[in-house]
Parts: sequence; C-alpha cells; structure tokens
Amino acid sequence: MLRQLRFAGGYFIRRKLRQKVLSFLASAQNCQRVQAATLQRILHLNAESDYSRQLGLTTSLSVDEFRRRAKISDFETIRSQIERLKAGNRLSLLGAKNALMMFALSSGTTAESKFIPITSEFVKDYRRGWNLWGISAFDAHPSLHTSDIVQLSSDYELFQTEGGIPCGNISGLVSKMQSAVVRLMYTVPYAVSKIKDSQSKLYTALRLSVENPHVGLVMTANPSTLVQIAKLADQEKQELIRDIADGTLSSKMTVDEASRIALNRRIRRPNRARARELDRIVAESGHLYPRDFWPRLNLAAVWTGGSASAYLDTMRRFYGDVAIRDHGLSASEGRMTIPFADGSSLGLLDIESHFFEFIPEAEYDSPQRTVLQAHELEDGGSYYILLTTVSGLYRYDIRDVVKCRGFQGTTPLLEFLHKGASISNITGEKLTESQAVSAVTHGVRHSGIELDFYTLSPVWGDPPRYRLHVEETSIPHPKLLIPVVTRIDEQLQQINSEYQDKRQSGRLAPLEFHLLPSGTWHRFVSHRQSRRGSSLEQYKHPCLVPSLEFSDLLCRDFANRDADKNAA
Repeated sequence: MLRQLRFAGGYFIRRKLRQKVLSFLASAQNCQRVQAATLQRILHLNAESDYSRQLGLTTSLSVDEFRRRAKISDFETIRSQIERLKAGNRLSLLGAKNALMMFALSSGTTAESKFIPITSEFVKDYRRGWNLWGISAFDAHPSLHTSDIVQLSSDYELFQTEGGIPCGNISGLVSKMQSAVVRLMYTVPYAVSKIKDSQSKLYTALRLSVENPHVGLVMTANPSTLVQIAKLADQEKQELIRDIADGTLSSKMTVDEASRIALNRRIRRPNRARARELDRIVAESGHLYPRDFWPRLNLAAVWTGGSASAYLDTMRRFYGDVAIRDHGLSASEGRMTIPFADGSSLGLLDIESHFFEFIPEAEYDSPQRTVLQAHELEDGGSYYILLTTVSGLYRYDIRDVVKCRGFQGTTPLLEFLHKGASISNITGEKLTESQAVSAVTHGVRHSGIELDFYTLSPVWGDPPRYRLHVEETSIPHPKLLIPVVTRIDEQLQQINSEYQDKRQSGRLAPLEFHLLPSGTWHRFVSHRQSRRGSSLEQYKHPCLVPSLEFSDLLCRDFANRDADKNAA
C-alpha cells in the first residue's frame, strides 16, 4: 500500500523528469551549439578564480580562444591549486558562487590519491544526469515504480582536509542529500556507508536488503561487486536468516557502536515469516542467491563496458535473467554519458554538463595530435576524452578511451573501451584491456569454466609472453584450462594484428596460465580497496596489467597464506 501511495504521489515529479528527457534529447540535435553554451556557463561560473585569471579565461572567449589559452592538463597541472583549495582558499580554482562541497578521492597512477573538487553546481549536474537515466529506466520497466532499490554507496566524509572540507565518495554525498520521500525507495540507508570494514559493510547491506522481498532494482558501479555480495549472501545464509528472524545484526561483524545505534530502528523487529521463506529457499535450492530471495528483481544497473563486461555472465548466474542497464561512463571527475537502453554500454554524451574534446587514439603520443570537438567525431573512431567541468578542471585528460558508435542528432553515442594506461606493449603488440577481456570471454565460452577474477600480464623470457592468472578454485581440473588458454591466445591474434605478427614471428611466446592458491584474489582486492581513494562499489579489477613485475608481486605478496600480514 505504501509503495502504491508513493507511486501516486510522484506523478508530477515523473512528468517533469520526462519533459527534461525530451529537452535533453532535443538538445542533442545541435551538439556544437549546446557545447559552446556549456563552455560559456563554466567559464562564467569560475571567472573570478585565481586559476582562470592566470590562464586569461574570460566569459567572452570563443571555443577556439579557450583552447589556445588553456593547454591540455592532468592532475599534476592543477595540484598546487588543489592544495590551496584543500587549505580553504576557495578562489584558487573556483568562482565565489560555486560552493565547494567535498573532495572526491580518486586513486591515481601514483600512490597518492587525487583530490577532485565537487561543487554545488557539479552536484546539480550529477543529479540531473542520474534523474534522466532513472526516469528512462523506470519507464522501460514500469514495475520499478512500485518496487524498492538496493544501492551501495560509500562514505563522503572519510576525513577532512586542513580546511575542514569532507573527503570521500560522491555517492555518499548524494545519498545523504536525498529527501525523506526519496529515501523510502532505498533499502540500504546512508548509515551503512559509514562502516569501515568492507566485508561487514556488505553483510550489513545484505542483512537489510535480503529481508525485503520487494527489491526491483539493484545498482552499484561494478558488476564484480554484485557477484561478491551474492556469494557472501550464500556463504553467510544461516547467519543472515538468524539475524532476520531475531531482529539483530551479527556480533561477528566489525560494525562500530555508532553505526549499530543508527541502524537499530531498521533491524530491531524480528521477521520470522521472512526467515521461514528464506529457509524454504535454502531447503529447495541449497543456496541463498538474489535470483531467489528477490523475486521481483527486474533490473541490475552496473557498468557493462570495458573490463566490467567480463563479470556479466557470472552475475547473471546469481541474479537470474534480469535486464541489465549501464548507468553511463562516469568518474570522480564527472559523468560523461547517459545510456537510454538496456543491454548496451552505449551512452549519449552529456553535452549539457561538461565541455568535451577528443584526441584520436592513434595520435595520442604524436606531437602534432588532432583535438576534436564532440560533433566532429567519426563513427567507429576511438578517442581519448578531455573534460572541462564546473569544478575547475580545464581540458583535463582523464585517460579514458572511448569509441564512437554513431550519433543521436549531431551528438555522439560513446562506448567505453579501456583506460589509456591499460595498454601493454612489450614488443610492439599494443594489447589493450578491452582486447584481453574480449579474448578471455571468447576462450571460456562453452568450457564449463567461470572466472570471477583473472588478470593477464606480461612476463619476461626469451621470448617474453603473457600469463593468465586465475585462482585454483575457478578450475575443476587444471587440464581443462589448457584448451581454454589456447583459444584465448588464438582470439588475441585474431583481434590484434600486431599480437598475431609477434606470435607468428616468435617475438612473443604462447600465452600460459598460472594457478593461484585459494584466497589470493580476496587478499589482492581487499588490499586495493583499503587504499585511500578506493571505494567498495567502484572497485575495478584489472583484467590486464602492463607491468612485467606484476606476476612476481602478486605471487609474493598475495598468493601465500601469510600474505595478509605482508600486505598490511
């Protein structure tokens, strides 16, 4: 009854959001004009900042003049401005009316976190993009309007800078800002994001959401996280059912007292009827998987492009034949695309939020590289993407590689391929992470083997070769992996002509595999998630690591049983 009332009460909000979708799609008809207006809005917003004055950026600049004055940048370009911003000097990078709300932590190429400013205007754009995505997804799956949502988010205030500015994850900030009415739709409250221990956080999210049979949408950044929580639900099924029956939260979980108190209202009522339903599911199936305990589950919202696609088949095994919708290419630096259809990572460039430029992938290292505006892309071309945002990032190289897959009007539809850093090149083969994922997916198909986690990396030798690292628990018998690895190697040759040339000329030896002891990936993932700038739901497992040292480091630091102590 409450869900029906919620649906009825949201009529005018939904109508307004649908109008915004139509307006956004109409703006896609004239990408160049909208992008010029977006750039003017950004320049006007931050015209008073020290950085804008230093570059000579004024609101009257044309696109060409802006590009002449602002050089292509990365985080190191603005590090000094960020340090002043962290200390409380808001005008170092931002205009007076562009309020700084937090820093999003992003793990960079060095051990140091990148502090990405998140402003009030950025949050407005961020929420607008999510609203466009959301109403489109809900209207495509009408039962979602009267269902509940499971969304995993991370804390936006892990700590504060010396200037008192919160640092964490933007998903937590948006969750904290939700109205009381919107909050009714979400099964996992903001308080869960404050739990530090990752396993305890996942368990607590499960404790609250498994009790709810009305879940219709589950969403997080990476599908590997959904695989992880499905396995945890089955692994801890007896503890979960006991907690639900008794109205408790297991004392085995590392949950601080403040979080337990904040969650008490949500968990204190025993629900023995639901516990009996879950007991029946376990008795009949032998497992406790989302496909069974969420019978109304209609949609999973996760990244599906790049390396994330490697986990979709495994995810379906636990969640059933639900629709999957990518929620767009996004990062701490900004949202780049908005998908409007299920089953595809294609998204329409969000031309109203940021100003975008593109460098053809083949020209990235050229001293005379071409830089294109969004409307100038070619269908089928691959590009590095540059962002100019309301948060003070100008022509910022995020090092993401995207492919143009057509246009809506004059606005490109983009597909994420891989991070620019995820290219391995020992002897000229230029192997990309997206090629590695495609080859492994092809190789394991119909083999009876399911690889939850894997990583390819180069290893030195005479000649050198690539090595596929998999955990022994994924393989019923090592002999089964031999033909799979052969198929992967053949597929790599088929999709990468340079790899084929190096293999046929003997400059690269055949692909080999290495079996890791059980628990290796768990230790590896836990270590990476514990680093500052990492978040549970946005963890991206590297399917290709270009480093020649990776294999030895993985075996030394994480494969042995004492690795937990070594990694700490």
